[in-house]
Amino acid sequence: MNGRERILAMFDGKPVDRLPLMPITMMFAGDQAGTRYGEYARDYRALVRAQIHTARKFDFDYVSCISDPAREAADCGAVIRYFEDQPPAIDEAQALLLEKGNLRSLKIPDVHGNGRMHDRVRAAELFHQEIGGEKLVEGWVEGPCAEGADLRGINNLMLDFFDDPGFVRDLFAFVVEMELAFGRAQIDVGCELIGIGDAAASLVGPAIYEEFVWPCEKQLIEGLQKAGARVRLHICGNTNGLVGGMGRLGCEMVDLDYPVPLAVGRAAMGPRQVLAGNLDPVRIVRNGTPALITEELKQCHTEAGARYIAAAGCEIPRGTPEENVLAFREYAKG
Repeated sequence: MNGRERILAMFDGKPVDRLPLMPITMMFAGDQAGTRYGEYARDYRALVRAQIHTARKFDFDYVSCISDPAREAADCGAVIRYFEDQPPAIDEAQALLLEKGNLRSLKIPDVHGNGRMHDRVRAAELFHQEIGGEKLVEGWVEGPCAEGADLRGINNLMLDFFDDPGFVRDLFAFVVEMELAFGRAQIDVGCELIGIGDAAASLVGPAIYEEFVWPCEKQLIEGLQKAGARVRLHICGNTNGLVGGMGRLGCEMVDLDYPVPLAVGRAAMGPRQVLAGNLDPVRIVRNGTPALITEELKQCHTEAGARYIAAAGCEIPRGTPEENVLAFREYAKG
């Protein structure tokens, strides 16, 4: 089996020759290829080169278009700060929707224009051409809560849930429509998996999640699946109170960050859900040892059972020793 075949077989409940290996790498991949992260995030060719180099070196089963959460916001007109060797950052003090009324005139960007969203689409296309038969190609979009926070400002959005729920629903509807267009464009050029990053959702409680966030995540997921993709849900942080709802979304793959034991995820989501994670990216992955990583992966695998994909709870951090990443490969090989 090659990487693509292995992941798809796992999703379909078919036998695999070893555990699929799908850690998220961004700055780690850039450093592996000797690419400054500003270039990685702004030039699809640099991203593709670094991802392919890293995936082949460490025997990962996929490559990913993920780089930073500021692509959609940038094309909407948000103020973005760019750096030579760090990820772009959204200037929340000048949030695009600091004035809520601006939502009425906000237009969905042209995914095929010359913006940062199109740069990701071009990355997906180049991945498909270069390595699509060997590794699974993953696209990426922001989830409703995360992108809503990017456009409105995280603190403002958290107050809006109580002060102006109608605005939140309108904002999330805009986001879902935009992300569906973005996701479909990546699917059209070869992405078979779309990751949804919805980190801000970990900051809300179960009641807000079920009322506001879950229905919009569900709409986005079903739209991407209808377009022909599998879906990976990635919500960083403590989602212990949300895992039941996350399991009802119907994603092919759900990531769990280190605050959430795999046993909790499995109990809440049932036996068929494919789970990934949940090693602490800093304490275990970057600062630990290969022996500790192997021990933690074994525990995760035991708790998750057969439908498990080896990964950290979130991104493999910059500065992680190569031998620690190789420990993932060796465990996956069994």
